[in-house]
Amino acid sequence: MTAGQERPRAELGVIGGSGLYALLDEVTEVRVDTPYGPPSDALFLGEVAGRRVAFLPRHGRGHGLPPHRINYRANLWALHSLGVRQVLGPCAVGGLRAEYGPGTLLVPDQFVDRTSGRVQTYYDGQPLPDGSVPGVVHVPMADPYCPAGRQTVLEAARGAAWEPVDGGTLVVIEGPRFSTRAESRWFTANGWSAVGMTGHPEAVLARELGLCYASLALVTDHDAGVGSGDGVTHTEVLEVFAGNVDRLRTVLFKALEALPAVRECPCPHALDGLTTGLPGVPGD
Repeated sequence: MTAGQERPRAELGVIGGSGLYALLDEVTEVRVDTPYGPPSDALFLGEVAGRRVAFLPRHGRGHGLPPHRINYRANLWALHSLGVRQVLGPCAVGGLRAEYGPGTLLVPDQFVDRTSGRVQTYYDGQPLPDGSVPGVVHVPMADPYCPAGRQTVLEAARGAAWEPVDGGTLVVIEGPRFSTRAESRWFTANGWSAVGMTGHPEAVLARELGLCYASLALVTDHDAGVGSGDGVTHTEVLEVFAGNVDRLRTVLFKALEALPAVRECPCPHALDGLTTGLPGVPGD
């Protein structure tokens, strides 16, 4: 954009994974600068059922960013700066239970963080380029996903004749490697449902900006500790994701159309009583 141009706006956002980079038709490509550096790619703005949607390729349009190198802070900030207040995050995961085979759609209600070294907060007290200093605050995360967003996704999946798994725990690992068999069996023994590499810190950062966030976890494989075999490969993940991308697109579009126009969930109140110190982010 050139000086003086009005920045395009969107109300809904999708942070997409492999195979979803062509989600919207007739899009406007918008490059956004953030205080945290560049996001994974440009944002692609278009309409779904009359609603303005911003789509952001999580790994870049050429899948050039591995999970541990994604600038998650810049991604969520870029969406927020365009007016997005509700975000859907489809991702590919490995099933940790025999009944969660390839093609299962899981809508988690909890996650466990097993990453290391990822920057996962805006509230670190470090000065930003404009001289503002964010506060050191602690945002509640007991229930990390938006309840209204989750319910909307569940209903959208059922409306598309794809019965989802309602709830479960997504364990997020650092990547880019897959789990060892021992790690996978440990995850299963803890009662967790699926394993992925990108669900954290997306959900946390969304909450820290007062955004709604819900995950659509597409199971592409049984993780290494479930059953027998040699374990998953990246090629297999991409093949299963590609085979389900049309169904996932249908569910996403139904969910985007049905997300509430007025947010009455707890997410907008996550920052109540807090002094964020971040420009454009309300607090007390």
